Amino acid sequence: MQRKVTKAIFPVAGLGTRFLPATKSVPKEIMTLVDRPLIQYAIDEARAAGIEDFIFVTARGKSALEDYFDVSPDLEAELEKAGKTDLLEVLQATNMESGTIAYLRQHKALGLGHAVACARKLIGDEPFAVMLPDDVISGPKPCLQQMVEAYEETGGAMVAAMEVSPQQASLYGVLDVAEQNGPLARVQGMVEKPPLGEAPSNLVVIGRYILTPQIMRNLEDIERGAGGEIQLTDAIAAEITAGRDVYGYRFDGQRYDCGSKAGFLQATVAFALSRPDLRDEFSDFLSEMHATRQAAQ
Repeated sequence: MQRKVTKAIFPVAGLGTRFLPATKSVPKEIMTLVDRPLIQYAIDEARAAGIEDFIFVTARGKSALEDYFDVSPDLEAELEKAGKTDLLEVLQATNMESGTIAYLRQHKALGLGHAVACARKLIGDEPFAVMLPDDVISGPKPCLQQMVEAYEETGGAMVAAMEVSPQQASLYGVLDVAEQNGPLARVQGMVEKPPLGEAPSNLVVIGRYILTPQIMRNLEDIERGAGGEIQLTDAIAAEITAGRDVYGYRFDGQRYDCGSKAGFLQATVAFALSRPDLRDEFSDFLSEMHATRQAAQ
């Protein structure tokens, strides 16, 4: 039996420049889909997968992210006094117990691999997950939970994978698949952002990983890769070179790239339409907008 995955790293040090000017004062991870910040979706997914220790790799200007997970005694007291128990429960669900959450600073923007390596002392000799809050995934079962269940059978390193168009493959880490078994693909190679037309497949890595402690040692040894950054993909590819197992997991669900404006808006619409308290009114609004545009054309 594989050692249980109970730690997760959340790399949240990015500047969020694609969402300026909002991210001048608000961390991108605090921006909301309907009424919940991006980071809350990631935390809820991690909890469902059995994660107990949450490690945030942050940067200067992210104090609002830390405040979000702190208790708010005055607000809780006001809600309790007003008898708003439903809102009180929603608020208390965002609190993180002391000792379960840690914050580390990434002082230089040297890539995802470097951000993950910042947490090596807290990971020790345990397997761990990495979650990128920009990737919001909805499905019948949380994505990381699906992966943890598969990892308990396979071990090794595992990355969440999805198919994209050949034109989009150059934007991602791409898998070279040796063997496919249901949702699992045994990987024989990985390439980070290959030139257009040179990708080994259209199966790409998105922001969910389950990794072995050996990955931390690989990150210490590899040289800077694509973009002059320390690439997590390269550290995982080193596992393949060493003859150790790496898998791509085709998760069951819909992924939204909330690191882009279009993806963020798509996710907002999808999540709003999934809410019973919003569905009818919002759907009517969208229908009216569509009718108005059709008439204008």
